[in-house]
Amino acid sequence: MARRSSRLSASAAQSELAEALAALRVQLGVPGEWPDDAAVEAEQASAAPLGELPDLTDLEFLTIDPAGSTDLDQAMHLATTDAGFEVHYAIADVPFFVAPDGALDDETRRRGQTLYAPDGRIPLHPAVISEGAGSLLPGQLRRAFVWRFELEAGGTVTATSLTRALVKSRRQWSYDEAQQAIDDGTAPPALAPLPAIGKALIAQEAARGGASLNTPDQEVVLTPDGYGVERRVPLPIEDWNAQLSLLTGMAAAHIMLGGGVGILRTMPPADESAVAAFRARTELLGLPWAEGTEYGEYLRGLDRAQPRVLAVLQAAASLFRNAGYEVFDGAPPKQPVQAALAAPYAHVTAPLRRLVDRWGLVICEALATGKPVPDWARASLPELPRIMATTSSLSGRLDSGALDRVEAAVLSGRVGDEFDAVVLAQNHTKTRIQLAEPPVEASVDGIVGAPGDTLRVRLVGTAIATGEMEFAPVAIG
Repeated sequence: MARRSSRLSASAAQSELAEALAALRVQLGVPGEWPDDAAVEAEQASAAPLGELPDLTDLEFLTIDPAGSTDLDQAMHLATTDAGFEVHYAIADVPFFVAPDGALDDETRRRGQTLYAPDGRIPLHPAVISEGAGSLLPGQLRRAFVWRFELEAGGTVTATSLTRALVKSRRQWSYDEAQQAIDDGTAPPALAPLPAIGKALIAQEAARGGASLNTPDQEVVLTPDGYGVERRVPLPIEDWNAQLSLLTGMAAAHIMLGGGVGILRTMPPADESAVAAFRARTELLGLPWAEGTEYGEYLRGLDRAQPRVLAVLQAAASLFRNAGYEVFDGAPPKQPVQAALAAPYAHVTAPLRRLVDRWGLVICEALATGKPVPDWARASLPELPRIMATTSSLSGRLDSGALDRVEAAVLSGRVGDEFDAVVLAQNHTKTRIQLAEPPVEASVDGIVGAPGDTLRVRLVGTAIATGEMEFAPVAIG
């Protein structure tokens, strides 16, 4: 590492960071401008008439997303019934805007998914679709795939339907706004049932033996001085909202398996040796996973605010591995389950941002309404696992590379300072540590400690261009 042994001014660090992030895009081959023919197709599709569809604009749909979002894939309308709940979940009708085998289709297959970086989003679709005609923005007439669920009070689904329809969202809520409205009792009728529905679905997940691993988010934020890093614990409403997406994905998998064609998001159960190793790790950390307690129940009971819990969650992630996509046309996959959910599952709720969802939606709509699955979708299904694996790898490298560079920039002015830290994990060559403040993670040499140990470290140097940081242990006492 090219060590920086002197403090760097905030403005100089941010300038160097901008160059490093731009270089990272080039290094990874991140897509740039849209080809002219694909851009023209997007413009033409966004201006096309919406066509004749069932009119569901009387339902007061709403969206809940991070503040400032413009690519809105999902909108909801919730209601309490005598039997339990009714959920309408609208998903942006992206297939309407993308002609099979056209220039836009070709380019979206090359991109695979929207990529996120501190210096800007790299969208799957041109903005005229992803932030315009295809986005479920408030006050706009939009095409959507509308899923309707009837649920008992305990969360059991008793009826499901899917139709393409015209919808109109009434309001775009941020997570903070929606959480506040629920907490103070001012949420509108279409939003107010979300806590009860979300908690019921979480209870259903627990009963299946599932375990959503909702870890605190390490986020890059923009401050008056440039980029920074924060650790944020998700709000309860984010978990409840996610349960609606999971409900829809499980319903999609059920439809596909019943129809004998589709693509599932799968993940095999952890093998016995991995489970035993994780159980031993929890004991070493002083947070033992008791025999007879379900894995998901154990994770849900952890206090995310404890430093040692960060190490447990880091270890738990080792059990959530080997996720992939399984295509089938005839016999179902031998292993159709997404182990973290303890159920078959498919991606269908983020078509503006994830390529595979476009196929899932058109296949489910055809099967649910008794129509033939479109030939283009059926024929091209086998291509999707490779596309999604390749672009997911790119997304992961961009995420980690950008975060490393931002963290190095955040600490560049603090060379020589000491920090409290907790050990997250250790292997033969590196130790993974988490600073208490700022919430920076780093893989370091020369520091030894068991996961969960707290220690004191000194920052020796940073290299913003590569995202490397060097720390040394500090003797305490």
